[in-house]
Amino acid sequence: MTRYALITGASSGLGLALAEALARRGRNLILVARQRETLEPVAIELTQRFGVEVLFRACDLSQPLRLSGFVLELEEGERRIDLLVNCAGQRTYGPFLAHEWADEQDLLEVNILALSRLCHAIGNLMAIQGGGQILNIAGLAGVAPGPWMAAYAASKAYVLSFSEALREELRRTGIKVSVLCPGPVRSSKRPIPRLDASSPSPEEIALYTVRALDKNRALILPGRRNRWLAFAPRLLPRWLTRKLAGRIHRRYCPAGLE
Repeated sequence: MTRYALITGASSGLGLALAEALARRGRNLILVARQRETLEPVAIELTQRFGVEVLFRACDLSQPLRLSGFVLELEEGERRIDLLVNCAGQRTYGPFLAHEWADEQDLLEVNILALSRLCHAIGNLMAIQGGGQILNIAGLAGVAPGPWMAAYAASKAYVLSFSEALREELRRTGIKVSVLCPGPVRSSKRPIPRLDASSPSPEEIALYTVRALDKNRALILPGRRNRWLAFAPRLLPRWLTRKLAGRIHRRYCPAGLE
């Protein structure tokens, strides 16, 4: 049976870079993102460049009914998924009370509920198949409270804790679970406001990540600076961690939201 890697958020940024890195290794792909018009050319290009089978599915993961339909399609289908990459995510900047609730709800639907639903559905399929691998994307924002990115940081804290717990639960099932915690990632398509130009590109992060997956690392922290930033909150009192995190996050707020 042909095996596939399923990647959400695959039309741009880190999701696209991971799709390319896996296709380069000969992996067949199922790509998921909101818009068909952005997914289709990506699928065609990867197929032509690397000679792999690339399927795609347009699905807005913030919409529970559409997600349920997609999950049912996967459960009833015959394609074997041996790698799930939950890369889709949403981010908001600035004061929590200044945001429209609909935007915060979409963030929680995608970053927490859709990720968990896919882990549950595809995890069960992997258990029946005798194994597989799950990669969830958290982030350094998840290692500490995140003033000015409150819901986003909290959602990434969930992903980090959930992934590590799931790894332990599934240790004897043949399912390997890893969580990637990159810092800010440089991107020309979806730039982060005021991002340090020295930050790594999505392609650099993707290359590091696929190598770490080969080694079955539980926590993937690209770069020495990121490893230090991930460890630092353990050494500091919570009040100081909150203040420092807020200062860092505020740097990335678009003008007018500060």
